[in-house]
Amino acid sequence: MSDETRLGFAVMTISDTRDAASDKTGPWLREQIAAAGHAIIDHGIVPDTIETIRARLQSWLDDPAIHAVITTGGTGLTGRDVTPEAIRPMLDKEIDGFSVVFHQISFQSVGVSTLQSRALAGIAKATYVFAIPGSMGACKDAWNGILRHEFDATHKPCNLVEILPRLGES
Repeated sequence: MSDETRLGFAVMTISDTRDAASDKTGPWLREQIAAAGHAIIDHGIVPDTIETIRARLQSWLDDPAIHAVITTGGTGLTGRDVTPEAIRPMLDKEIDGFSVVFHQISFQSVGVSTLQSRALAGIAKATYVFAIPGSMGACKDAWNGILRHEFDATHKPCNLVEILPRLGES
């Protein structure tokens, strides 16, 4: 992988109950990202609060070494699930198709229960941001079914790597 196609990632686990010992999805995502030839610039676990999620995300959006952020958790329907509410106002553009494709893939795994996910993606400050559910199955669906392909510079007919340099155009 060339330096132009090697991207910097940050991974955020959003949970009030997980810690470094019990978080499975954050480490799994980091392994997959590294195996795809990309760099893990930072990672962390934050509680389900809008302020904390936004503060960590903002610090990563301000870091020019980070090209993509993946969050896991907090996309459900309970009162504590606030990831979309935290992230959506920070986005410059939403990537509507991500949610559509995620739900198509997720339907194959969990059937109609996929409607309980509010997975979303977008671009903020020329950085990709993906918010996926916190279950291992959902992380695998998102990474294996979508993200590993879109972050592969050889994926055709197009991929997210090739348009990254133009995200900040006005």
